[in-house]
Amino acid sequence: MTDADLMPLLKRIAEALERLTPSPPPAVDLNATDAFVWHADRNWLEPIHEVNRVELGLLRGIDRVRDILIDNTERFAAGFPANNVLLWGARGTGKSSLVKAAHYAINQKQPRALALVEIHREDVPSLPRLLALLRSSPRRCLLFCDDLSFDQHDASYKSLKAVLEGGVEGRPSNVVLYATSNRRHLMPRDMIENERSTAINPAEAVEERVSMSDRFGLWLGFHSLDQDTYQAIVRGYAEHYGLEIPVEQLKAEASEWSITRGSRSGRVAWQFIQDLAGRLGKPLG
Repeated sequence: MTDADLMPLLKRIAEALERLTPSPPPAVDLNATDAFVWHADRNWLEPIHEVNRVELGLLRGIDRVRDILIDNTERFAAGFPANNVLLWGARGTGKSSLVKAAHYAINQKQPRALALVEIHREDVPSLPRLLALLRSSPRRCLLFCDDLSFDQHDASYKSLKAVLEGGVEGRPSNVVLYATSNRRHLMPRDMIENERSTAINPAEAVEERVSMSDRFGLWLGFHSLDQDTYQAIVRGYAEHYGLEIPVEQLKAEASEWSITRGSRSGRVAWQFIQDLAGRLGKPLG
């Protein structure tokens, strides 16, 4: 086969290889918007122009933790030192809603002050790559991981520990991490007990596991709501969205809804409001 015969074949092979090669991710511009989602498989920050959030004033029954989080976030946005924050507690009590509401409230006061960057739980092992990307930006970034937890045989918590505080580089000065979890120590109690019962040195084994949460300078606890707080949340939503219904009827229907769900929380209140707005033919926009 001559060189003239080989050239078309080599060209076709080269073209096929180019088609198989994934295209490079788009360039990241942290000034494009105020919120992003990290895609580890593509090393890409996807801009999010409409964040799913509620207004800060609609979050009831969490006044103390709200004020602490806002204060920490304002200091960080102003360029001062701030702590990583672990928001832990009962499901549906407003942990992730508070983070997104705080970010929006700060940016309302100081436009473009903070970029909210969400990283999914399964992408935690890629955190060093994400932090390297954020470190090179002058913009201050609030890194957000919702429902962070670790199960048995999951070693990714070790890389998270090192990146947050213990590694050579540590956390970039322009990044702070806010994480939510149903578990105070980010792992189930039976897993901690198993470590204690099977390890050669139980105290050291447990210390290795639970020290993950020590990387968060602030622990903010969220607990189940009492009836009065639950009803206050429902009334706040109803007034905000102009849902006209007699007060006693609203109270009775909200109580019945929470009983059928078996819990009282901000999430349950919102789900009731969605149902009520649908029945009344009112949009929630």
